[in-house]
Amino acid sequence: MNQIRTAVYGVNGKMGQLLSKHITLSEDFEMIFGVDKDPGKINNDFPVYKDPFEYEGTLDLIIDFSHSSNLEKLLEYATAKSVPTVIATTGLDEKHVSMIKDASKMIPILYSPNMSLGVNIMNSILKHYSRILSDGFDIEIIEKHHNKKIDAPSGTAYLLASTINKALENQMTLTYGRHGSDCPRAPEEIGIHTVRGGSISGEHTVIFAGDQEIIEIKHTALSKDLFAHDALRASRIFIDKQIGYYTMADIFSL
Repeated sequence: MNQIRTAVYGVNGKMGQLLSKHITLSEDFEMIFGVDKDPGKINNDFPVYKDPFEYEGTLDLIIDFSHSSNLEKLLEYATAKSVPTVIATTGLDEKHVSMIKDASKMIPILYSPNMSLGVNIMNSILKHYSRILSDGFDIEIIEKHHNKKIDAPSGTAYLLASTINKALENQMTLTYGRHGSDCPRAPEEIGIHTVRGGSISGEHTVIFAGDQEIIEIKHTALSKDLFAHDALRASRIFIDKQIGYYTMADIFSL
């Protein structure tokens, strides 16, 4: 089997560097080039471009761990060159997701704000059981990340909240933290709370708090390497997909 010729968007960022190292060590992938707003920031063993159109060769896969501001150019290149694309960037809004779905009519796209298989299994559990657990329970989400993370709440917290809300027929409203002397909790709320500190790789806890019992569903990432490892794990399956829009649930039949 030929190696999967891969480009990494946001290659000089922390996740981009981790991912490129995993690709270099992998027998299944070949690191062809990177894209970054500051191409000379790091001395890489492969070419890095500011604009992906500078590369003139062939490519099998793009993996994006960059920033929402890069999405338009990324999709322009990926659709023009017909390259399957994995988008793992967080902080995307509904407009960005709409752009991704439009592009997925021309190429295969896997979009997940969290590439961890464990998080996506957690999300699948919530999809199947939130309706049952919501009866008589208050629902709160706590997410923790390192002090350099720029978006809050995390894309994963939004993913989990959205999954719960869909299971409850979108009857819930999101409340972001609480502050003040008059903050009684409404029963139709999903509370989302953000912690930023140190070098926390990522921790998400969904709490179903009832009068007689409390159920917590929790995932903790012990290292950022997890996200690079699982991005490649998913890409091995995704690379054979037809044109369309995919989530991690589609890839792993969750």
